[in-house]
Amino acid sequence: MKLPIEQDRIEKQIELKAPIARVWRALTDHREFGKWFRVNLEGPFVAGQTSRGQITYPGHEYLKWEAVVQKMEPERLFSFTWHPYAVDSQKDYSKEPSTLVEFRLEQKGDGTLLTVTESGFSKLPADRRLEAFRMNDGGWTEQMKNIERHVQQTS
Repeated sequence: MKLPIEQDRIEKQIELKAPIARVWRALTDHREFGKWFRVNLEGPFVAGQTSRGQITYPGHEYLKWEAVVQKMEPERLFSFTWHPYAVDSQKDYSKEPSTLVEFRLEQKGDGTLLTVTESGFSKLPADRRLEAFRMNDGGWTEQMKNIERHVQQTS
């Protein structure tokens, strides 16, 4: 079953009351990203390299984080690929297609318009495609609130 185009991609936007440089740091400094995203990353993000870590979100601490950093265009675009909603610790997701997550930043008055897009759900195995889409759609809604709180509470 093929997903309708509106279910192949998730897109969320938020206007943050913080300069682009601040939002960029929250996205691309692995320690800051880890605080608001709730993951303990092993090291810095580097384009072309795999980022690994341990999820710290309550109830999901058994999950590993793994994403391949695609692009880091300062204060404009940060992107990575990963296996969405990979929550079964007994399953090897490495053979599945991944989705692309893009964080785009734009100046908006004194603040920053942050757009997060995750695309490629239609390539996922049919037995988990809709659930991965549904769970990540809700997850990105929550993560937008998390980054908003993070950039407002820290400088």
